[in-house]
Amino acid sequence: MRPSILKSLKPDIIVEMLDMAVAFENWNKVLETADVLYQCAQCIYEERVECQEKGGSKLHTHTERPLVYYIGWSHMMRGMAYQKLGQIDQARACIRQYATLGCMEGLDEAELQVVQEFKRKAEIYRYALEIEAGQVELLEGYVNLLLEYPEERLSGLKVITEAAVRHGWRIDFIIHMLEEKVDGSGVGLGSLNNDDMYHYCYQRALYEQWIGRPQEAVDFILKAMRVADRPGMERQIIRCTAVLESLRKMATEEQIEQYRVFLAGIK
Repeated sequence: MRPSILKSLKPDIIVEMLDMAVAFENWNKVLETADVLYQCAQCIYEERVECQEKGGSKLHTHTERPLVYYIGWSHMMRGMAYQKLGQIDQARACIRQYATLGCMEGLDEAELQVVQEFKRKAEIYRYALEIEAGQVELLEGYVNLLLEYPEERLSGLKVITEAAVRHGWRIDFIIHMLEEKVDGSGVGLGSLNNDDMYHYCYQRALYEQWIGRPQEAVDFILKAMRVADRPGMERQIIRCTAVLESLRKMATEEQIEQYRVFLAGIK
């Protein structure tokens, strides 16, 4: 893309476009938009470095976040998209890129804090990627990281339960231990309007179904449906409905009534 076009773009608007592509699970669009975000941020960065090398003051382009954030976010979103598309080597490469943002020149204190945050995220997502690929021996290290960083526990629960179903792991003890920690952190498994909560409840329902606890599975898919009951989540509701219908014959009368009431409320 031409530098003149890149300079006219606003990184924060591109981030919003990325969020929309992720919400619609359009992973090719995520890759495309993340690339535009990277090029835009890189263009601003190179212009800033060039100005400083010539003895001028740091160029100031108004953004809501430090410039390095947009470069790191572009790598992180590309990594997510490659992971969803099953291109694991490319996802690993993206993780390495946002783990090493500190090599950029002229970073101020606020930018260095962002660099450290992405380095931390890279460590967590590196574990998550390999666990999803079946590396069960990394579970202990991943759980220890989740215990160290409370804000990552809910998304980590989703990763672990999804991997358990995919690879046939029985991990009740790990799930219950992390659930207790999530409840104790103030987030709570009853929280609404939380994407991580939706994904965890959905994957937990699949785990309970696989283990052979259908009524527990229904409880979790009902929770997932309630969390997803907001604009833009229609696709998620359809997925939940498909899972619940597959469990209908094993659900209790009370659960079926909750399901009926929910469906009546979204018509």
